Parts: sequence; structure tokens; C-alpha cells
Amino acid sequence: MTDLELVDRFRNGEESAFNELALRYKERIYWTARRFVNDHQDADDIVQEVLWKAYEGLRNFRSDSGVFTWLYRIAVNTSLNAVRKKRVREFLHFDELFESDSPESERPDEALEKEEERSLIDQAVQRLPEKQKAVFVLRHYEQLSYEEIAAILKTSVGGLKANYFHAVKKIEEYVKRAHGS
Repeated sequence: MTDLELVDRFRNGEESAFNELALRYKERIYWTARRFVNDHQDADDIVQEVLWKAYEGLRNFRSDSGVFTWLYRIAVNTSLNAVRKKRVREFLHFDELFESDSPESERPDEALEKEEERSLIDQAVQRLPEKQKAVFVLRHYEQLSYEEIAAILKTSVGGLKANYFHAVKKIEEYVKRAHGS
């Protein structure tokens, strides 16, 4: 059954049609949110909020874009709002910023090195400006086309490419600085 058929069934009172849409996209929404907030619980909270917003808004869905694109737009916006709220909380509780985990000593183990590299990249992604972070997450992690991202973020493909390019450069610079290069 297509997404639009499920939307029609939901509009006609069949609640299970929404459940099918939620099951279809829940995991992808989770991983999109997770890459923005980098925390399992926060990502789960975002998924619930996205699904609630989708449930509330699905009766007014206009089919201008696909259901997938519409859900991702909600997920990205909700994730960005969560990041903003977190930044405000951190600013207001600045003493938490001074707490730091002591890094483990380097070991020649490849798995550990890969995990450290992924952690550095995640840190770099978290430091990106919001637009660059959104484009990077959707392009790199979600592997969406520029056209799909443009529909989700309601912006031009050219602007997205520039944002992606700058995001990649900033991540590379961050990782190089972390390695002392």
C-alpha cells in the first residue's frame, strides 16, 4: 500500500493506517533525530513528538510533497528545536559545561580508534551551524539527494551544496585540530 493510500485511509477514520506509516518511517526518523541530538533518549523523545505532530497534521496533509518528505521536514524542524532548547539549557546551567569526561588512553586497538574517530566527527557535527548540520545529516547519514533535502528544508539545491561543502570542510578542520595536524 502506498503512503498516499494510507493517508486516505487515515482520513476516512482508519487509525491503523497511521500506525502503518509510523512503523514505516519510525526508524529513519529516529536516526535523523539521533544525529542531531546525539543522545538515544532525546532522539526517542523527538520521534514521539514528530509522530504526534504528524498524527495531528495528517488530516490537513496537502500532498504537495511525499509523505516521507513531509515527515522528514517535521523531524528536522523538531530536531533543530531540540538542539536550540538544549543550548539554552546549557547556557543557563553553565556549570555543567565545566564537567568533562576523562578521555581513555590511546590503545592500538582498531575498534577503539574507529570509535574515537566517529566520536570526533559527531562532536564536529554538533558544532556546525544549524543549516549546515541539517544538510550534512540528511546528505551524509541519511544519504538523501539534494533535491529531497531541498524539499524538506524548503531551500535551493545550490545553497544546500554550498552548506554541505562548508560543513565537510569544518568537520575536516575539527578532526585535524583534534589530531594536532
